[in-house]
Formats: sequence, C-alpha cells, structure tokens
Amino acid sequence: MINLELPKKLKASANQAHQVASQIFRPISRKYDLAEHAYPVELDTMAAMVEGLADSGTQKIGGAAGGRNDEAGTDLLANANGGNMSALLNALETSWGDVGLMLTIPYQGLGNAAIAAVATDEQLERFGKVWAAMAITEPSFGSDSAAVTTTAVLDGDEWVLNGEKIFVTCGERATHIVVWASVDKKLGRAAIKSFVVPRDAPGLSVARLEHKLGIKASDTAVLLLQDCRIPADNILGSPEVNVEKGFAGVMQTFDNTRPLVAAMAVGVARAALEELRTILTEAGVEISYDTPAINQHAAAAEFLRLEADYESAYLLSLRAAWMADNKKPNSLEASMSKAKAGRTGTDVTLKAVELAGTLGYSQRLLLEKWGRDSKILDIFEGTQQIQQLIVARRVLGKSSAELK
Repeated sequence: MINLELPKKLKASANQAHQVASQIFRPISRKYDLAEHAYPVELDTMAAMVEGLADSGTQKIGGAAGGRNDEAGTDLLANANGGNMSALLNALETSWGDVGLMLTIPYQGLGNAAIAAVATDEQLERFGKVWAAMAITEPSFGSDSAAVTTTAVLDGDEWVLNGEKIFVTCGERATHIVVWASVDKKLGRAAIKSFVVPRDAPGLSVARLEHKLGIKASDTAVLLLQDCRIPADNILGSPEVNVEKGFAGVMQTFDNTRPLVAAMAVGVARAALEELRTILTEAGVEISYDTPAINQHAAAAEFLRLEADYESAYLLSLRAAWMADNKKPNSLEASMSKAKAGRTGTDVTLKAVELAGTLGYSQRLLLEKWGRDSKILDIFEGTQQIQQLIVARRVLGKSSAELK
C-alpha cells in the first residue's frame, strides 16, 4: 500500500532540489524568459554537482533518476521509494523555481529517463553519465507515436538513420539524443525502437531552434538525420522485433516520463498558488478551511477549488511514480496523472493571472510567465486528449483499434 508520508531520504533530496529552485532558478527566471535561446551559464555549476551526486549514490536532481528500482522485491508488503519517486519530487521542486530551466539542467534530460527505462545493464553503464534529449515527434505526426517514419537500417556493425524530428527539448545542448525510428516499416509499430545518437554523430544536424510561447530558457530544436551512422549496440534494449509484444517496449518509456511531466505541472501550479495566496491575503481576502466555500469571498472560494485540484494532481502523480518503483504496471495511472496535472497546471496558473488583476498580467511578477510555461505541460509527452483516450481504453478494456 502506498504511504503518502515521504521518507527521510527523499525529503533531504527534495529539499536540496528546492534550494536549487529558490537560490539559482528563481533569480534568473525572468532573465532567460526574455533572452530566448541564450544558454543559462549559471547552470554550468550544476553539471559538476549532479555528477558528484551520481558518483556518491545520492539522489539525483532530474529525470535520470527515473526508471528501474531494485529495492522492490517479492514482498507484497514492501513499500519501495526509489528512482522514480525521487525524480518526481525533484522535478516538482525545480519546476517550482522555473520549469524551462529545469528542462535544461545539464545531464538530466527526458532522454535519460528513457535510457533508464529500457536500456540493458551494459548500456546503463555506458550511457549513465550522458545528457540525453528525446526525439519522437515528426512533421507528419504529433501524438500518434506509432506513426514514426524515421528509419534505421543495419549496415554491418552500424545503424544508418534517416528522418526529421521536431520539437526536441534540449536538442542543441544535449550530448546525446534518444531517437525513435523503425527498423522495418512492414512490421508496423512493433518495429519502432529507441536509438542513442551522440550529438556529434555524422549525419545529425540542427535545422533550427523554435520560438515558443513558454519555457523559453529551454532550447527546442528541429533535428535532421541524413545517413546518420551510430554503433550497432546503440539500440536500446533488444534489437529483435517482437510482433506479439508490439509497441509496448518503447511505450514503457512514457510510463516513467509522464509522471515526471505531471510533477512539473504540479510544481508550476504550486508556485502560482503560493503567489496568489500572498496577493489575496495582502488584499484582505481571508481563506478559511473551516467555513464553507459558498460563505466566503468569491476569490477565496476559487482559491480553495484550485488548491483541491492541485492536491488531486499531486497525489495522482505520487501514485504513478510509487507504482513504477514497486514494479506495478502503471500505464493507466501515468496517463491519469499526466491528464489531471496538465489540465490543473493551466487552470491554476491562468486563474491566478486573472484573480491577481493588473499584477497578474504584468511582468512585475512571474504569474504571467507561469501561465505561458504551463501550457506545454498539457501538450508534450502526450496531449490532454491522448491521455484521456488512453485512460478510456484502459478503463473500458478496449484496444487502440477498437477505440480511436
């Protein structure tokens, strides 16, 4: 059974992440929002810190901590809190500071969570200290990950990749890219595999960087793979195509990364709620937990609604990460957490902008920035609509062919 009281070892890690958010991220948040595509040089000091934490066995700051957990054994009463829970709490705390900066922490990309989820033990050793972005989306599709057209052809002891990937977070800055490609289009989605492509691999280039609504501190790239060659053993997991297992192997990545993105939305929502509470209190609006909402100031009643949604998103995210750490299938819960948190993040931040009046819409505070940043958290790693579709399939027992 899940225990909602965080263990001491994770409290220390989360507190460390909060200090990073408070002391490093918040002071430079507006600076890099206004200087899109400028590299946050202040984060260079974090690279050495993250590497030191990894070497010492201390919990990590970002996505690389997610993935496997060896603590969960066969004891049904065991309650393990491993890499996924640690990564979730750290993502939440750092996103409270600035989600764009969180996404560009050196050596802590979403691709790292993908490597942790499906890599072999030898690959975990080899790619354990890389900075990995994740390249899935293409010009011809967005949420339908099975529609990958990028190809990977084995040529001797190398894979040759060809295709175009768009909206790749940290695509220019990362040292490696986890690329989704098909090894045999005739076999459909079962032939889609993940490949670790070094940033300096011949044939890999950055076509352009996108100008975006939010998370401007994070670079978002269009990548071209033109006869890009990588070693044969850079395919994550088994190179064999299992038609019966289908797409499940690669999709397992999302079971780990979707709760992380949910945590990012929860962190931004918490930041907005804390700012809004301060503004309402200074305006003389009392928020009471003893008086029915209908008998309170309209703004206080709205705040209570937002806070309840925030708590729901937080608990759903915890459950999804806890299940991953305890080796329980969590595809349904991962999508539930992502759907709820993504929707809640945009609702909370935009309502905070509204209730704060002129302060909320101006750049005097970070509220308007959080409103812009939160939208992507409802889109990437699977849109709101896709998450609801996945949840519906799981609840109703329908396949993707039966419920589209």
